[in-house]
Amino acid sequence: MSQRNASQKLEVQIMGQSYTLSCPEGGAAALQDAVDKVDATMCAIRDAGRIKSRDRIAVLACLNIAHELGQGQAEASHQQRLGSLLERLDQALASNDSPEPATR
Repeated sequence: MSQRNASQKLEVQIMGQSYTLSCPEGGAAALQDAVDKVDATMCAIRDAGRIKSRDRIAVLACLNIAHELGQGQAEASHQQRLGSLLERLDQALASNDSPEPATR
């Protein structure tokens, strides 16, 4: 017998249309943040005035958000690489600062 995880229902609006969504207990704030992002992106596309179809607006919003996510992941990867390089540089500098044995 499988046990279901506890979930809660969240009533949201995206571009003026209501949706009832389920999320895990304690996940409502994160889901609401995602809803707010989607709503803002879709409304901005709609308000630009060139696209009227809700489906097309949704697809463009998804593409925009996916692109932003990809940019954020690339930035995180660059930051991780820079951190690694800085750590190696610090180690190299620290080993150069250690006193060398005196030779006569």
